[in-house]
Amino acid sequence: MILYIIHGWTYTVAPWEQTIECLKKYGITVKMLHVPGLTATSTKVWTIDDYVAWANQELPNGAIALGHSNGGRILLNMCLKYPDKLKELILLDSAGIYEPSRKRDLSRLLSKTFGFMKQVPGVERLWHKLTGSSDYAKAPQNMKLTLANMLDSDKLLDASQVKVKTEIIWGEADDITPVRQAKRLHQQIQGSKLRIFPEWNHAPYIKHPEELAKAIAEVITGTEACKITATNMPQMASAKGPTPTAANMPSLGRKE
Repeated sequence: MILYIIHGWTYTVAPWEQTIECLKKYGITVKMLHVPGLTATSTKVWTIDDYVAWANQELPNGAIALGHSNGGRILLNMCLKYPDKLKELILLDSAGIYEPSRKRDLSRLLSKTFGFMKQVPGVERLWHKLTGSSDYAKAPQNMKLTLANMLDSDKLLDASQVKVKTEIIWGEADDITPVRQAKRLHQQIQGSKLRIFPEWNHAPYIKHPEELAKAIAEVITGTEACKITATNMPQMASAKGPTPTAANMPSLGRKE
């Protein structure tokens, strides 16, 4: 089984390595797509339409794809333009829900007006404290404009028109894309399923790789996942107590 992942707004996918290794135990091979301008070099200013075209080219028809944060935003928009592209969509703490942000708008205004002051020694740290140490503040110029395009695109995203089978996985402690956005997506996407994990933040692949891998495996297989592979079956059979099965393995997360 192959799972395609479009990562979020990050410049390295190294933190995903543990989750990817855990997924192998469930017979799931991950193909991580490297997003232009983030983990693939690009000096271009990207629009959501550009990223949709890129994703459509990179993903095969009938794929199972997971989008984290900005990756979820890209996949949501792709599913609107190409409704038959994916077999299944998994949204992990996804972006895409538009919410007005005074702090974000203030940060952009200050950056445009007084951005030159960041070059003064010692001012950069204070600047990030005042405007918010955000993806926008840290991005190179072309990606600042790209991120602005992404945020603006959310105003036009109508998730209620997404028709593909969709599973939404979210961390209740997410302070980047709050859990209320997960509930809105769940309400808007007909037939979608939502699972909320109390201790997870915006990037569960860092602190909870095994739990995340299990949750993803359960989505893909449609049952509660159990680590039964050719390499670990003998050890499991000889262990004390009943052999773990889909019937007796505990499920993680809260379903809504």
